[in-house]
Order: sequence, then C-alpha cells, then structure tokens
Amino acid sequence: MNATWPKVALGTLCSMVKGISPTLKTPPGPYPLVVTAEFRRSADNWQIEGPAVCIPLVSSTGHGDAALHRVHYQEGKFALANLLVALIPKDPDVCNAKYLYLLLTAQKDVLLVPLMQGTANVSLKEKDIASVEIPLPPITEQQRIVARVEELAAKIKQAQGLRKEIEPEINSLLAAAYHQIADTAPRKALADVAPLNRRPVTVDVEKHYPQVSVRSFGRGSFHNPPLAGNEITWQKPFLVKSDDILISNIKAWEGALAVALPEDDGRVASHRYLTCVPIPGVATSRFVCFHLLTPEGLHYIGEASPGSADRNRTLSTKALLRIPVPVPPFEQQLWFDGLCRQIDSLKRLQIETSTELAAMLPSILDKAFQGAL
Repeated sequence: MNATWPKVALGTLCSMVKGISPTLKTPPGPYPLVVTAEFRRSADNWQIEGPAVCIPLVSSTGHGDAALHRVHYQEGKFALANLLVALIPKDPDVCNAKYLYLLLTAQKDVLLVPLMQGTANVSLKEKDIASVEIPLPPITEQQRIVARVEELAAKIKQAQGLRKEIEPEINSLLAAAYHQIADTAPRKALADVAPLNRRPVTVDVEKHYPQVSVRSFGRGSFHNPPLAGNEITWQKPFLVKSDDILISNIKAWEGALAVALPEDDGRVASHRYLTCVPIPGVATSRFVCFHLLTPEGLHYIGEASPGSADRNRTLSTKALLRIPVPVPPFEQQLWFDGLCRQIDSLKRLQIETSTELAAMLPSILDKAFQGAL
C-alpha cells in the first residue's frame, strides 16, 4: 500500500446495514437480491439503495474453515440476504464505493478473513468489520484507480470473449474435414475397426495405481488421485495405453469417451471403462472417437445403452461393437488426425491464455493499491 495514504476505519467511512431477506424464502420480484453466491436472486421488495459493498458474514466453505470467496458491489435499489452486511459510503466525495469494493476484493484475505471466528459456524461480526482500517487516497486518486482497473478488466474480458467466439469456428472446421472424408466412406462394425482390448491389472497391495477417467460431452480425459492397492476391493482396474479409445460404460450415452493422451499412458481405469484399440492401417483413434461423438455416433451409442435412469444406462459391449463406423482410406484418417492435433494445441493455448488473463486481475488490483498502476 502507498504509505502516504491515511488509514480510516470502515465504520467511520460507511453506514452498515444488515440484510433482512431470507435467501430461499424471499418472494421473487423486480429487485436484485444479493446473496452469498456470485449470482443474484430477485426480490419483491428492496431494502437498500446503493452503491454499496456487500460482505458475507459467514464462511464460504463452512466445516470450521475461515474463507471468503467474494464480496459484492451493487448499485440502485436492491434487497440483501440476511447473511450479509452492506457498507454504504457516508460521503461519496470522501469514499468511492467502487474503490472500496476493489480494495476489499483484493485484500479480503488480509483484512477480513483473519477476523472470522467460530468452530463449526465460522462468521464475521459487524463490529469487527467496522474496526477494519483501509488506506484512503484522495477521491480523485480513488476515481483514477477505479477507471484504470475497469479499463484493464474490460480488455481481459474482451480477450476471453474472443476465445469463445473462435471455438465454434474451430469446431465447424473440424466437422467439415470429418464429413469430407467420412460421408462417402464404406462402413464397418466397430469390432472390425477398433475391437475391444481390456488389460486386467494384477493388484499389488503395496503399490499405488494412478487413475484416469473421462468427462462427459466429449471433454476429454482427466486424472484421479492414485488408488492404493490395499484399498482396492470390488474395483477391477484395467491398464490404459496412449491412443486407446476410452469409453465409460455408464456415461457413454452422454459422450463420456475420449482418446487416451500420452500423459494417460500406464494409468488405470476402473471396470466401468472399456478400451477399444484401432487396428493398425485400418483406423485411427482420433477419427473413430470423433465419429462416435457425432450425432450419428451418439445415436447408436444411446441405442446400445438401454434404460431410462441416469446411472442405469449401461452400455452393452456387444451392441457397442456392432455400431457402424465409416472407414475412409487410412491416409485420409492420418490427415484428419493431424488436423485434430493442431486444433487441440490451439485449444490448449487458448485455455492457458485465458487462465493467465484471469490471473492478471488480482495482480492489477495489487499494483493499483500500491500506487503503481
């Protein structure tokens, strides 16, 4: 913090108003209802007219932990849930509400979380919040900080929005490439293209087995914590190798299948997963998996997964292996694989960039309140 800025207690700067609206029982209506969650509910009546900064009085995680995921900024007429308190600057020419919000957002873990008390129900007391002292530069400096932070935040949001705009175009390009080689290709049963190949693991009680699972809706694989051999009871782990087509036998109907990545090689999957391995020179994993995730492929997988209840829609192995798969020339499938890899690299770069952009905002806030922005 800039050492030349005086420190003033929140209770001196702000009026404090405790919320009165029950989060779940307040009738909906035309006014925003600020709750502890990030989103807003609605209310039929308003309690406070902002701008105001709203601070949750209870821990965000519970379970005896002191944590505060967020504070809120709200303008206009709004209702406030009874688990929060609103800070309303007494004189807007002395304290800018948006400045106060940005400061508390950046410094909540230093200024507010240490004040939380309790064992099972960890909470903040209003009188403790009132005693918190914050650095208060001149109002013109507060306004400059707010304007600069909002300018940079808008640029970050714009960059993240561009990623979302580009993704459908990338997916359309890949779909067009698929149809180019698949639509007129002959069809064969999956068993003749990528037969089932399961590799049972003999469990050693003294070892740990790193796990791999698959997300639904074609969102790829992910890693679970290692499974201790001495804790394996009813599970029957199977070895997964890179380029396997890994299919959940209870969630396949909603697209829980993926190509195993190099970093998945040597991990184990539970008995709820099936591994299909393409025949060399006949098919590639990426092409077959992409087909199974098309509307046509998911239609057949759905038919092979009888039942109506979510967890009871178990994929029939025999029906899976009968699913027809287009088999274009192997060279064309290799070309499609190469395109998939380029697009996967681009998506990974976009995700990394988006993560870096999101991480920039806390850094921007820190610099702002050090007087370095």
